[in-house]
Amino acid sequence: MQLAKVIMLMMTTSDNTASLWLQLLAGTGTRINELLDSLGFISTRVNSRTAGRQENWKLYGWGQTTPREMVAIMERLYHRRLLGKSQDELMLRLMGRNYWNEEALSQIPPEIFVASKNGAVDASRSETMLVMAPNGPYIVSVITKNQKDTSWNSGNEGWVLSRKLSRLLWNHFEPRSTWKPVLDLKGNPEEKRND
Repeated sequence: MQLAKVIMLMMTTSDNTASLWLQLLAGTGTRINELLDSLGFISTRVNSRTAGRQENWKLYGWGQTTPREMVAIMERLYHRRLLGKSQDELMLRLMGRNYWNEEALSQIPPEIFVASKNGAVDASRSETMLVMAPNGPYIVSVITKNQKDTSWNSGNEGWVLSRKLSRLLWNHFEPRSTWKPVLDLKGNPEEKRND
């Protein structure tokens, strides 16, 4: 399988097998954490299968980050100042193909380019988006933790929060938009359609 396909699986569908394979190819979590540190990201770390990160893995799972650092990463990508112009552009293109589009992404019109990455574990939901809105781009990152609602349905409290914040921001930055989402804040269709 081509490396680009494995990267696509990790980025667009959050495929864990692809992620672990790429982690190994990149020199393990230890090397990735060194690179993150060299870029100034002190809170974003790989915990999974990474020597010395077992306690963090017990607390946070596969990895850990903060909304502030996710926004900073996305901002550097937008300005092509993260890894280099060609790598940053490739990453933005990949992030514009997110398979999981029923959460915060569902509250943005489909014709608007959005680079996004989301993730989920039992007690946490996360989504970071660079929205290329007509009035100017904006970045949002929502990360929940210690959720009591560990369900995997569309009404999960973390996903509902993501949808609410996404809709609020879209309406704030694009007050003249007449577009209405097809999914309500709980992830249900807003209207019945006659097909």
